[in-house]
Amino acid sequence: MKVSGRKTGSALSHAPDSWYAVDWRRVERNVRGMQIRIAKATREGNWRRVKALQRMLTRTLSAKLYAVRRVTQNQGARTAGVDRELWDSPESRWEAIGRLKRRGYRPLPLRRVFIPKANGKERPLGIPTMRDRAMQALYLLALEPVSESTSDPNSYGFRLNRSTADAMSQIFLLTCRSVSSQWVLEADIKGCFDHINHEWLENNVPMDREILRKWLKAGLIYKGQLQATEAGTPQGGIISPTLANVTLNGLERELIAHLGAKFGVAKAKKLKVNVVRYADDFVITGDSQEVLKSEVRPWVEAFLAVRGLQLSEEKTRVTHIDHGFDFLGWNFRKYSGTLLIKPSKKNAQAFYRKVVETISGNKTVKQEDLIRLLNPMLRGWAQYHSPVVAKQAYTRMEYLVYQRLWRWSKRRHPNKNADWVRKKYFHTVGERNWVFGAPVVRDDGSKGLLELYQISGTTIRRHKKIKGDFNPFDPMWERYGEQLRQERLWESMRYRKQWASLYMSQSGLCAHCGCPLTDETGWHDHHLEYRMHGGSDGLSNRVLLHPHCHQQVHVGNIAVAKPVLS
Repeated sequence: MKVSGRKTGSALSHAPDSWYAVDWRRVERNVRGMQIRIAKATREGNWRRVKALQRMLTRTLSAKLYAVRRVTQNQGARTAGVDRELWDSPESRWEAIGRLKRRGYRPLPLRRVFIPKANGKERPLGIPTMRDRAMQALYLLALEPVSESTSDPNSYGFRLNRSTADAMSQIFLLTCRSVSSQWVLEADIKGCFDHINHEWLENNVPMDREILRKWLKAGLIYKGQLQATEAGTPQGGIISPTLANVTLNGLERELIAHLGAKFGVAKAKKLKVNVVRYADDFVITGDSQEVLKSEVRPWVEAFLAVRGLQLSEEKTRVTHIDHGFDFLGWNFRKYSGTLLIKPSKKNAQAFYRKVVETISGNKTVKQEDLIRLLNPMLRGWAQYHSPVVAKQAYTRMEYLVYQRLWRWSKRRHPNKNADWVRKKYFHTVGERNWVFGAPVVRDDGSKGLLELYQISGTTIRRHKKIKGDFNPFDPMWERYGEQLRQERLWESMRYRKQWASLYMSQSGLCAHCGCPLTDETGWHDHHLEYRMHGGSDGLSNRVLLHPHCHQQVHVGNIAVAKPVLS
C-alpha cells in the first residue's frame, strides 16, 4: 500500500511501511489534536470551520490507522458482515487503510442477526462489513467532538467516561431529599433505533451528509433477501449509538428552556423538572403529577415526533417516588422518606436465568471449567450493583446459585452419598464453609484452590458521579478526565488484584506505546522475561500492554522496560 508522504497538521511525519511499524502514541496524539480543534470550533459556533476540520481529519493517515485499530481490537472483530471478510492479520489491516476513501465508497448491506433480550424477546442487530465498520469509526472520530460539545449535561449513554452508575447517582441527587421531586415520568421510546427519521438525521447530524445517507440507505440482508432501510439507524453499527444521542440531544436543555419561557425562570425552577437520560431510556422528575402529565409529556411527544419517534403507551407512566420505579436494572423507591436504590427484581431474575442456563448447559464439564465460566458473570453482576443497597440481593443470589451447583454436583454422581459429593466439590476456606472450588496447579507448580466468586463478599461503595459539564475534548478538563479514567478502570480491576497493581504502577498507560489502557482497548499481561526462558510469574516480571502492542513486541522481538514512577 502506498502512503503519501505529504505532511498535514495531523499526518505522521515518518510514514510507517507496515502495521507493526506504526507509532501509536503519535497516531493518538495527532487524532486527539484535531478533535480538540473540532470541539473548540463547535463551542464557538463556527460551523464552517467544524466542517473543514472534519473533512481534514477523515483524510489523514493517523485517523485511518486509529479507525482500523479500533474495529480490529473490539469484541466484534471476529464477527464478519455479508462479505464474510475479517481483518485478522497485520497484512490485511495494513491493506485496509488504503481502502478507506470517500471517493467511490459504497457500503454493502448489513447482515441481520437476532440476539436474545432479558424479557425473552429478540433484539435485531445489523452487522456491517469490516470496511464499513472502519469507515464508520473514521467518521465517528470527526463526529464525536461535536456531539460531546453539544450534548445535554445529564445524558450518560454511550459517551466517554460516562456510565449507568452516573445516571443512577444523578437520580439519587434529584430525589433523595425531603424537598426533592416526588413524581417521576418513566419514559420508554418505542423502537428508538428502528424508527429515527432519515431526513431528520441527514439535515441535523453534523457530518458528511452523502456518507451518512449511504449508510442509512444501505439496506440489509436477512435469509438471503435484500430489504430496504427506510427509517432508523441499525443497532450494530459503531456510529449508531452516537447518531441516536445526537437525535435525542436537546431533550433536557430545550425542555427546561420551554418551561422557563412559559412560566418564567423562577416558577420553572420550583416545578423541579429535571431529565436524566441513558441512550434512549430516560426519566423526568417533577414536583407534581399534573405538570408531568399535562405539560411535560405532551412537549416530549412533540419533540420526538419531529424525529420520527414516539413514546410507548404501555411502558410510559407517571409514578410517585414512594411507589418506586425501575431504571437501568435498579429500583428507586422511598421507604418512610428515605430513598433506597436496590437491584430490580426483573434484573435479578434475568441474571439468575442466565446463570441457570450456563450451569444446565455444562453438565459434563470439569468443575474448574464451570467456575471459569461462572466467575466473570458473577463478578460482573455484583460489581454492577456495588454502588447501591445490594447486600440482601447478593445473599439471596448466592443462595440460589449454591442450590443450582449442589444439584449439578449430585447429578454427576447418582450412586454417591451427599457427604462424598460435598467433600469432592465443596471446601472450607478460613471461616467459610461450602465453598464451591476446584484444586488447580498454579503456574509456579504449587497447588491451590480455584474458588467460585463470592457475590456476598463484594464491597458496597458509593459511586463518584462525573461532573455534568465534563467535555473529554476540552483541554481544560484534561487532568480531570485522566484521573477519572484511571480511577474507574482501577475500580473494574479491583477484584483482580495483580492487574490492578500493574495498572497503577504504569499510571494507566501501555508499557510499550505509552497510550492509555481502557476498557475499549483492552490489555494483555506480558512477561518481560518469558517463562519458557526461566522468567518468574511475579509482578516485577510483568507489564500490561495493548493487544496490538503485545503482538508487535512478540513479532519484532522488542524489549519492553518496566515503567519507573518518578
